[in-house]
Amino acid sequence: MTHYDWNRITPVAMTPMITRKAIHSGSMTIARLELQKDAVVAEHSHHNEQITMVERGALQFAIEGGQQVVRGGESLVIPPHVPHGVVALEDSVVVDVFSPPRDDWPR
Repeated sequence: MTHYDWNRITPVAMTPMITRKAIHSGSMTIARLELQKDAVVAEHSHHNEQITMVERGALQFAIEGGQQVVRGGESLVIPPHVPHGVVALEDSVVVDVFSPPRDDWPR
């Protein structure tokens, strides 16, 4: 068993408007992201299944040819290899779970 405290994990600046803290296990990665209003995550895809849980704020996803707004208390499941992008509609805190673990993020 390994115990983590989000308050003690050093954030990584993904962009000037997005920071990420991540925990990696043998079978998944969990990340806590803070996005400032109007932050953009460019369209991308990955081999990982992703579950996005918005703790507070609101994100607008461009996915599968449409738009989906996900607000605090809501979640979105993104299957592997599905292109998606995000715009933060408000200052937001999000928890993302990936399986298998993100091998493109430093441990």
